[in-house]
Amino acid sequence: MDASDLNLRHLQAIVAATETGSLSAAARRVNLTQPAITQGVLKLERGLGLPLFERRPGGMEPTDAARILAPRAAAALALIGSPRVTGPQMRAFMALARGGSYVAAAAETGIREASLHRAVADLALGLGHRLVERRGRGIALTARGAGAARRFRLAEAELKAALSELAALRGQEVGRIAVGAMPLSRARLLPNAVAAFHRDHPQVDISIAEGSHVELVGPLRDGEIDLMLGALRDPTPGDDLVQQPLFVDRPVVLGRSGHPLAGRNAAPTTAELARFAWVVPPEGTPLRAQWRRMFELGAVAPPRVAIESGSVIVVRQLLIQSDFLTLLSPDQVAVELEAKWICRIGSAPGDPSRTIGLTTRAGWRPTPLQRRFVAAVEAEAGRIAGAQT
Repeated sequence: MDASDLNLRHLQAIVAATETGSLSAAARRVNLTQPAITQGVLKLERGLGLPLFERRPGGMEPTDAARILAPRAAAALALIGSPRVTGPQMRAFMALARGGSYVAAAAETGIREASLHRAVADLALGLGHRLVERRGRGIALTARGAGAARRFRLAEAELKAALSELAALRGQEVGRIAVGAMPLSRARLLPNAVAAFHRDHPQVDISIAEGSHVELVGPLRDGEIDLMLGALRDPTPGDDLVQQPLFVDRPVVLGRSGHPLAGRNAAPTTAELARFAWVVPPEGTPLRAQWRRMFELGAVAPPRVAIESGSVIVVRQLLIQSDFLTLLSPDQVAVELEAKWICRIGSAPGDPSRTIGLTTRAGWRPTPLQRRFVAAVEAEAGRIAGAQT
């Protein structure tokens, strides 16, 4: 069963019946007849392959499956924000938000454009505000439309988490974990954690989206990825995010093997470092701020940054072919250092450091599988921290 197959009215009934212990009370709360709710519960039980209630003389006793489903469903319904929203309306609007046009949404869903127009119009009527507006020959989401799309994506994430937990209850280890990987996590932390997790849970799919903090924080907030790994921000970028430190990374100055500053007994001074061209990440990143601070501590004007890049591959090639310098974690270029393509010029003045960790949504309730994945990340982070001491 897929999250898109779940009937929102039936989910409202499950939540109400779980809270009240009575189908008749649930019927009054969600404005459906008791026979309709009974049929809805039976249909949902068949789709899930699990009983949701035990029928007893004193009422309905929720099963473990209902206790898993009800809180997730309640959270999803709260995010959707209106009992008038239907599943087809929500799916049509989310396809429109992803595709950016009714043509693209129709191609994705296989639903006729006229039906999509009608579903989105009915959704806007039910929510009481415009969701889409014309922009030239195309369309764009209104501010409220963009907010609704984000809430719907988070609601969908809750329902997918519920289905994953229910599958585990049936003895089926299935699911998908979506991870946002910032540059520093890709060298050792994430690959080793993924390998360890996959050995124990080979049936679970893992999707890794690479990008900078700016590129990944939106999908994290939207529920498109479950967690983000990399350098933490100070302060935390918003009350809707939670950061968990894992270990401290200390970048060093790197250059090509045979660089004029390489192989000397004494560490280069800040003034000497300033005489060379540098390739560093863009402004707004923690490493760029630390690079600038390095020169400020030496009372030397930072050199001009001719090339900005956060790509380790790009930086590596530039270093190999020129006298550029960079500031990076040795972890990120361990293979290149071992091959002697590049070398460590020296420790960075001022001993800059950055905290590497996990970023999740505030209020995120990981499934058991997601908790095990986080545990694998924490275990690998512990090994990295231990190797640094």
